[in-house]
Amino acid sequence: MKFYSFLLNFNANKKPYHKEGLLYKYKNLSDLTLFLKKKFWSSVFLGFLFSSCSSADTLRNPYLAEYSFQFQINLNLPEYDDLRFAGGTHLIPQLGNKGVLVFNLNGTDYFAWDASCPNHKPSSCSQTQIIGVLAECSCEEYQYSLATGQLFNPPENSGQMYPLLFYRAETRGNSIIISN
Repeated sequence: MKFYSFLLNFNANKKPYHKEGLLYKYKNLSDLTLFLKKKFWSSVFLGFLFSSCSSADTLRNPYLAEYSFQFQINLNLPEYDDLRFAGGTHLIPQLGNKGVLVFNLNGTDYFAWDASCPNHKPSSCSQTQIIGVLAECSCEEYQYSLATGQLFNPPENSGQMYPLLFYRAETRGNSIIISN
């Protein structure tokens, strides 16, 4: 009973079963033991649950390879003038599967997407073309939003359809760092 005295009261001068003590709610030791066992096993279960989650469980696109790269865009260069304004886009052909599409959302936020259509294996027609604020695949004429990456016109009864593959776009002064 001495071992559980700290549970009765945090202050040794207080009487047992004082309303600030943990045993106030549990009048006998077996009720307290049951309570503590439940808390322990609940903690173990939650710990197991959170530790069992991993990024390997994430559904990845089976058609597109993931390339590791980092590329800096200098917005002061004339070839990137379109990216200075909201709605501006630019294709960087040497990155990703079929290139990387960079999109200026609102003048300050940028998105980068793989230019390969994500809903079939890369082929000669799978590089998306920029049409305003959309990217269009010339194979099936799928259209994707450059603001969200989502497919606008999925075919009926199509099953699993994938959005454009996203890359990180970070603004640093007059530069944009595109990376995976």
